[in-house]
Amino acid sequence: MLEIARYEAERRLRGTIALAVGIGVLSLVFLGFFPSFGDADLEGLVEAYPPAFQEAFGIQAIGTIEGFLAIEVYQFVWLLLLGLYVAYAAASSIAGDVERDRMDLVLSLPVSRGRVVGETFAALALPVLVLNVIVPIAVYGGVLAIGESISVADLAMVHLLSIPYLLTCTAIGLLLSVMITRASVASRLAIAAVFVLFLLESITVSTDGYEWIGSVSPTHYYDPTAILVDGTYDLQGAVILLAATAALVLIARALFARGDIGS
Repeated sequence: MLEIARYEAERRLRGTIALAVGIGVLSLVFLGFFPSFGDADLEGLVEAYPPAFQEAFGIQAIGTIEGFLAIEVYQFVWLLLLGLYVAYAAASSIAGDVERDRMDLVLSLPVSRGRVVGETFAALALPVLVLNVIVPIAVYGGVLAIGESISVADLAMVHLLSIPYLLTCTAIGLLLSVMITRASVASRLAIAAVFVLFLLESITVSTDGYEWIGSVSPTHYYDPTAILVDGTYDLQGAVILLAATAALVLIARALFARGDIGS
């Protein structure tokens, strides 16, 4: 059982560890700049940004270690760049195997198409879990190294609650991977979809009467700044993201089960 998931997970493990180390080192580099912020005109810096940008990234709190981490690491690297990455990786999974004719070999074995999609998603979840174990250790160590302190509970929750968000981005990529048989096209569309959803939430969050439009974006349900700066945990948002993930994976399974791989 789970042979496909194990094979795909092992194939991605080395790259996942390298990515985790890379993000951890990048986080340490960002933290190394934080002490110099004490000499900066933070109020003037904040006012230089457009109101929509301030609202979207919570930049008002950049003078605190929590706000600095939320903006420099979690809003940009974790929420945006990592969300784009997992969607990209998922979009090339099924489509890549179909394009290389490897899927014909897999389906010649006693395995259903639904199982292929389900186990592929399980393997794609591995990077999300590994990153959320390794990176917070590096971040916490970096915070202590520069003589600052941060709530361990809040740091743990910013990573724990990012899992549903990143799984949703993964599911978006997986859905596109079964809909489009060219991996390069599916990957580009996945990046575009996640980025457009990110922009949709960022643009509508400070508008009057149109905030509801942003509710279709996964970023609407995961706010690193609220977690780190205010200690506010959106557990309901996490449940919504998990439900959306399950729905997207089920749709992907249904489409792949009925689709013509050769088309």
